Amino acid sequence: MQWRSIVVGLVVLRLSLSCVLWLAFGLGPNVSWGFNFHLNFNLHKLDLALFKEDKGSETKANSWSQRSQGRKYEESRSTCSKIREESPHRSYLSLFDGNKDEYVRRYSSFPDALKAKMKDMAREMFYFGYDNYMKYAFPDDELNPIDCEGRGPDILNPSNININDVLGNYSLTLIDTLDTLLVLGNVTEFHRAVRLVIDTVSFDKDSTVQVFEANIRILGSLISAHILLTDPKHPFGKVGLEGYDNELLHLAHDLAVRLLPAFENTSTGIPYPRVNLKTGVPPDSINETCTAGAGSLLVEFGILSRLIGDSTFEWVARRAVRALWNLRSNETGLLGNVVNIQTGQWVGKQSGLGAGMDSFYEYLLKSYILFGEKEDFRMFQAAYESIQNHLRRGRESCNEGEGDPPLYVNVNMFNGQIMNTWIDSLQAFFPGLQVLSGDVENAICLHAFYYAIWRRFGALPERFNWQLQAPDVLFYPLRPELVESTYLLYQLFDEDNPLHKSENKYIFTTEGHVVPIDRRFREKQWNDMFPCEEGALAEKQTNKWPPSNTSNCDRIPVERRYALPLKSVYMRQIDHMVGLF
Repeated sequence: MQWRSIVVGLVVLRLSLSCVLWLAFGLGPNVSWGFNFHLNFNLHKLDLALFKEDKGSETKANSWSQRSQGRKYEESRSTCSKIREESPHRSYLSLFDGNKDEYVRRYSSFPDALKAKMKDMAREMFYFGYDNYMKYAFPDDELNPIDCEGRGPDILNPSNININDVLGNYSLTLIDTLDTLLVLGNVTEFHRAVRLVIDTVSFDKDSTVQVFEANIRILGSLISAHILLTDPKHPFGKVGLEGYDNELLHLAHDLAVRLLPAFENTSTGIPYPRVNLKTGVPPDSINETCTAGAGSLLVEFGILSRLIGDSTFEWVARRAVRALWNLRSNETGLLGNVVNIQTGQWVGKQSGLGAGMDSFYEYLLKSYILFGEKEDFRMFQAAYESIQNHLRRGRESCNEGEGDPPLYVNVNMFNGQIMNTWIDSLQAFFPGLQVLSGDVENAICLHAFYYAIWRRFGALPERFNWQLQAPDVLFYPLRPELVESTYLLYQLFDEDNPLHKSENKYIFTTEGHVVPIDRRFREKQWNDMFPCEEGALAEKQTNKWPPSNTSNCDRIPVERRYALPLKSVYMRQIDHMVGLF
């Protein structure tokens, strides 16, 4: 009879579909089709162990199958949340609890208890370093952890630039931590440290230091501490110091004056890399400098100029940036990494995002955010376009499509051809800069790449060969670039800090010093420095100048705001790329 055949057919069809679902959800005999589901997983029991690598649970499954996971399962599970644990339906619902792959389970939650624990760990790490420096090393520049004693410049070996470029016999560590003490809420120690700096620090020293290092570490910290100390809004509480008479600002001015000789007697306006704080540029100084070293002075020099009403410092810093910018390739728009300050010839023709170039790009955008100078934003836009056109490899979209994950490589500045197959840890700053520029999608992918390297080694190797999936340079000098990018991308770590709660908006210098985005810095007491100079960038007719405090949150689709920022299939792909599997 025909109706019986129809009924039998429907029953067989339903049984077949049930079997397919049974197998697809990993309940069949040793069949998973690439899914890696774990049943009865309880999100409320997440702890620190969840964030550790469990290589035994990882599989080399076909990650494309993960795309079949939909949102409807999440919605079904949430509507049945009141079903009791002993309910016979519980075993069925556990299917949907398990409908999360290993990446979702590991990264979809950051419990408050774990967050507080890690925040305390970070605080303890800081005080471990700071307290031992003050106990064993102050007033020297830093603590030698091997001998447990202070260390300053290597006077016996002036050619030891790894030490002498940074250490100037001016209590570097104490100055460098001033604003950190305030961010941590330790007003008492901040006041003590400020008084120690005022009473003991002098820059009248026979020390030859690198202009870039002295600027970002010393000048930047003094300016930051002064601004936070005198802010009438008191975002960090009443931190005013009785009897304070702008001494930190005077010290910053004194140091900047001692750095000015680096800008003299150069035919290009690009500064010498080093100066002696007492005598000026050494007679045997080289004529070569890196792009980042010469072009990353504008934030600190610009703030100083606008605080004291003297255009000199911003003028020399901006002239150096313009000089470098005018030397870029006509073909690619790229810059090299080492230049001769007298001839303007490129000595190093490698163009990348890491050592020698990183903070040049960073300060183009951060200078615009602070000062509102349209020229800075035009340069950044043009530079970013060249970077995307010539340095970026991989698929077009971070979170869609097929192909290799996006990666920024080192190329020849004149033709865009790859020069080597390594990237360095300094490049990890770039996702943070992409966040500030509004390119959140590309920031997510690049950050995931560096985080995968971190997970593999427990740190970022100074250089990582992406072709060999192995480090080229094996040490890790505690660089903060990945930390800053993580903070700017996620900001989930210390929500109650005044940095987030106050009405002020803040930005970090390349050394991590905190400066507010203040209306004072958008006002200057002098006319434009280069009003008619030949080669000035013309405004694009369609250019729109984004305000510095706009949010990019509205650009993210609603359905993605509570999902992982990078789809699991692409996270797995990046893990393979760095050798985690």
